[in-house]
Amino acid sequence: MILAEFDYVRPVGLEEALTLLSGTRGARVLAGGQSLLPGLRTGEDTARLLVDVRHLEELRGIERTADGIRIGALTTLAELAAHPVVLAEAPEVAAAARANGDPQVRNLGTAGGNLAAGGRATDLPVAAIAADALVELAGPGGRWTVAAEEFAVSGTPAAAVVTALLVPAAGRAAAFEKTADRATRYPVCATAVRITPEGPRIAVTGATAHPLRLRGVEDRLRGGPYTTEAVLAAFRAEPRELFVPGRGTSAEYLGHLAGVLAARALQRADQALA
Repeated sequence: MILAEFDYVRPVGLEEALTLLSGTRGARVLAGGQSLLPGLRTGEDTARLLVDVRHLEELRGIERTADGIRIGALTTLAELAAHPVVLAEAPEVAAAARANGDPQVRNLGTAGGNLAAGGRATDLPVAAIAADALVELAGPGGRWTVAAEEFAVSGTPAAAVVTALLVPAAGRAAAFEKTADRATRYPVCATAVRITPEGPRIAVTGATAHPLRLRGVEDRLRGGPYTTEAVLAAFRAEPRELFVPGRGTSAEYLGHLAGVLAARALQRADQALA
C-alpha cells in the first residue's frame, strides 16, 4: 500500500524533537522504523508528522555505570546483541536482541523502538523485566525512569521519547529462550530469567497479554531445584487465564510451553553459576 501523507522533520537535538512532539498532534518518533513504517503502509498506524531522531548521537551508545549498563535508545539490536559488556553482564538482554527478526531488522531496529513497540510482542521487554531494568524517558517536563515491568503496560507517554535502558549487571546467571512465529519472527512465547541471591526472576511474553514477571512461579522455585519437572509444576500452578490463546494455540499449550522455555533458561543460568 502507499503511505498516507505526512510531514517530516529532522531536529538538530533532543530538545527540539521534544518540542515538536509536544506541539504537533499526531507527531510520531522515527527511529529504526521497523514497526512504524510498515504500520503506516497498512493503515495500522497513523502520523501527521514524523520526527526523525536517528542522527541524535546523545541517544546512542552502551556504557558501564555505577549501577550496571546504560543502553542508549538508538543503539541497534545488532550492536546490543554483540556488545562484550552486555554479553558478559546481561546475557539475557543480548540474547533477546539477537532473537529479533533477521540481520536486516537487527541492523536497523533499535533498543528503544523494540521496548516501545506497543501492541506487539517483542523480545527485549521480557529480558528487561527479568533484569529488573529501568526505562529512561524524556519529555517536556524533564527526564525520569520507569520500571521495565510498568513500562510494558503503560507504554511511552504522549510527547515523550525513550532515551535509554538502564540494566543492572548480573554476570552470567541469566538466560533467554524463545519459540518464534515462523512467518513474523515475533515470539509465540519467550521467557527470560535471572538467578539472584534472593531467588530467580522469571518473565514471559507472547503467551500472555503483555510482558510480565511471574512472581508466583518465582516463589515456588525459590531455593531450587530448577529441574524441568519442578519448573513445569510451578507453571501448572499458575491460573490458566494468565495465558492468552492465539494463532491456533490453547492456554494450556502456552502455559506448558512457557514452563519448558523457562526450565531451559533457568538450567543454563544455573550452570553459569557453577
